[in-house]
Amino acid sequence: MSSPWLRFLSRKLLYAFAVLIGINLATFALFFQVSSPDDMARLQLGGKRVTPDAIAKWKAERGYDRPLYYNANASGYARFTDTLFFDSSLRMFIFDFGRADSGRDIASEIKRRAGPSLALALPSFVVGLGLSISFALGLAFFRASYVDFWGSVACVVLMSISSLFFIVAGQFLFSRLMQLLPVSGFSPAGADAWRFLLLPILIAIIGRLGAETRFHRSIFLEEIGKDYVRTARAKGLGEGSVLFVHVLRNALIPILSASVAIIPLLFMGSLITESFFSIPGLGSYLIEAIGSQDFAIVRAMVFVGSVLYILGLILTDISYSLADPRIRLQ
Repeated sequence: MSSPWLRFLSRKLLYAFAVLIGINLATFALFFQVSSPDDMARLQLGGKRVTPDAIAKWKAERGYDRPLYYNANASGYARFTDTLFFDSSLRMFIFDFGRADSGRDIASEIKRRAGPSLALALPSFVVGLGLSISFALGLAFFRASYVDFWGSVACVVLMSISSLFFIVAGQFLFSRLMQLLPVSGFSPAGADAWRFLLLPILIAIIGRLGAETRFHRSIFLEEIGKDYVRTARAKGLGEGSVLFVHVLRNALIPILSASVAIIPLLFMGSLITESFFSIPGLGSYLIEAIGSQDFAIVRAMVFVGSVLYILGLILTDISYSLADPRIRLQ
């Protein structure tokens, strides 16, 4: 690997490490600003009528009895290292998430719930990307026509409707009224798995279709106005060949680069969809942790999501650098 590549990757990884530290600190500060360890103990132990001894024992068992950021009773570096923030952050960076406040191993729960999240998010992403590109190509082909106008109007309408409406309407139409698909639930394997996933996948695709189609249409229209397109037309190529061969091939670079940044988020699941359809994925795991004020889970999920998102951005930068080698030297 050449030195420009080493400098390029080293700089990106250094930025990523700094960003992760900042996100970790912000998550820690915001959570304990809203909820104190005493509040967390009362919620986990079952209400306000909890004795101080029970609260102190619960905090000691989970390490919440230590100072958050600064230990005035220690000396030297221990004033900063013998704290809850430093200890939990150090373990976080080696992907040791420890146990939730409820006692379950967080890493095992993440592994178990990653499958359902991928089963929902991956088909939604692949099928949705293919449909949005196809529809955008059609609108670009019939640009400045009634097809383009009404197609753009339909995209704006889809963008304006909340995803909650699609969820409620889909459950009422396909589950309550027509009784074709289950209202909610999940099956880990077999033919029943697709019966539970089909409706959430369909709703996820529809919810993203309008925005993605408009985004891809704008990219195609920008490419159509470039010199290489005029050259291809001057050579006698038809509009279909120009659009579906030359324009599509060159437009895939920004489309795929933007998609790379989205792919890591697929592992985190969909917070709203998984919650409404009772899918035991990572999205519902995070929602449950927020509801129970389980700081260990919330912090671990935010950290994992940040790592995946940063990796996606680094992969996006690498893909751009492959397309334009000058980016590596900047």
